[in-house]
Amino acid sequence: MKLPHILLALLVTAVWGFNFVVIKVGIDNFPPILFSALRFTAAALPLAFFVPRPAIAWRYVIAIAVVLGIVKFTLLFWSMHVGLSAGLSSLVLQSQAFFTIMLAAFVLAERPTRMQLLGIFVAFCGIALIALTVDGSITITGLALAIAAAFMWAISNLLMKQAGKVDMFRLMVHVSLIPPIPLFALSLMIEGWEADMAALSSVSWAGVGAVLYIAYGATIFGFAVWGMLIGTYGAGRIAPFSLLVPIFGMSSSALFLGETFGPLRMAAAALVLAGLMLTLVRKRAPLAEVGAV
Repeated sequence: MKLPHILLALLVTAVWGFNFVVIKVGIDNFPPILFSALRFTAAALPLAFFVPRPAIAWRYVIAIAVVLGIVKFTLLFWSMHVGLSAGLSSLVLQSQAFFTIMLAAFVLAERPTRMQLLGIFVAFCGIALIALTVDGSITITGLALAIAAAFMWAISNLLMKQAGKVDMFRLMVHVSLIPPIPLFALSLMIEGWEADMAALSSVSWAGVGAVLYIAYGATIFGFAVWGMLIGTYGAGRIAPFSLLVPIFGMSSSALFLGETFGPLRMAAAALVLAGLMLTLVRKRAPLAEVGAV
């Protein structure tokens, strides 16, 4: 790979890792479902009027929007709202790779390699270790919601696989068109009119910045560059860079939010990352390597 492209790949993983800190800032300023609705609104408009729709059937765009945009992000934001730290969220969410491999085995009859099976076992040992560290800083509910979010991301990966080769940037712009109205309605039903209006009427620059960062930095810039790199070098060469996302996520959370990681959580993180590395040791690229959050 050329040095500028290596630096771009590192930049994208840093942007995606820091995104978990930004999500934490966002849900401190908005109810979590409302924050998700604002994120997709900003990502879709006005770009959807200028960016061509990807050459796939609308049923795939809608299905991905529902599973990834509405369900996955609602679960992720709620997991952080009810008690999962930004750093651990960035780590636990990577279990989507293992769920993707397992779902592909059942749905698409793609037989996992022994190395992948070992990687899944090692990684879930790490997640079980995280569950043992439940205390005032994280809750079992937050951990469970993050795992559920990872599972929904895995389902969206299979939908993308069935949709065929697609420009990820164009896909994400048009996928972002669908979640806002259902998410705004869901926010009104669950979080309430008063909470939503209070957040919008007292919005701070930090809240606005969080919406803009997650929409244009993590979504538009991140997927545009990631898609360009995959198109240039192939998914197999770019996928290993995604291992840096939880590293950037945990380090930025420690630096900006004061999150601490004791020996047990560091061991858990090492197991999850080791499991991710083992799943990438194969001749053909894994299915779950389209990006991050």
